[in-house]
Amino acid sequence: MSIHASASPNAFVPDESNTRLLRDAFGRFATGVTIVTAATEDGVAAITANSFSSVSLSPPLVLWSPDKASRRFSYFEQATSYAVHVLSAEQDDLCWAVARDAFALNDHNLSLNAEGVPVLENCLARFECTKTAVYEGGDHVIMLGQVNRAQMREEGDPLAFYKGQVGRFTAD
Repeated sequence: MSIHASASPNAFVPDESNTRLLRDAFGRFATGVTIVTAATEDGVAAITANSFSSVSLSPPLVLWSPDKASRRFSYFEQATSYAVHVLSAEQDDLCWAVARDAFALNDHNLSLNAEGVPVLENCLARFECTKTAVYEGGDHVIMLGQVNRAQMREEGDPLAFYKGQVGRFTAD
C-alpha cells in the first residue's frame, strides 16, 4: 500500500510566534458544528463550538472546550446546566448568527428544559447536560457534562467545519 502526498508537508514546532499556523493545522480536522446554550441573567447565552466530543456511555458523558478569553466564557463557567446542539446543514445561518452575537437566540421563542436551559429544535442531535467537572486546558477549559436527556433526528445532513469554512457533508 502506498500513500502519496499531493504537496510537501509544512512541518513546524508550535510556539507563540506561529499560532496561526497551528490553528490552520487544527483546521485540517473536519468536525461537526454545535451551539451550546445556557440560561443567564442576561437571557440565552449561546456559543458555537466544534470542540465537542462524546466521552463515555456509562455514565453518559460529553465534553466541549470553550476559550477562556472569550467574552462568553463567564456565562458557561457559571452555568451548572447547558445544552449542546449538533447543527444540521440547514442551520448554517443560525451558526453564523450565534458566532457573531452571544445573545442572538434571545429573539427566538425557545423552549426551556427541566433545568431551565433554553433548547433549540430541529437539530440533528441535542444533549442536555449537567456540568460535572472543569479541567484546565491551556487557553481553554475542558467542560465535562453528564447527559441527562438526548434526542436526535433520523434524517438530515450535518453542518461541517473544515479549514475555517462551514459546509454540508452528505452521507450516502
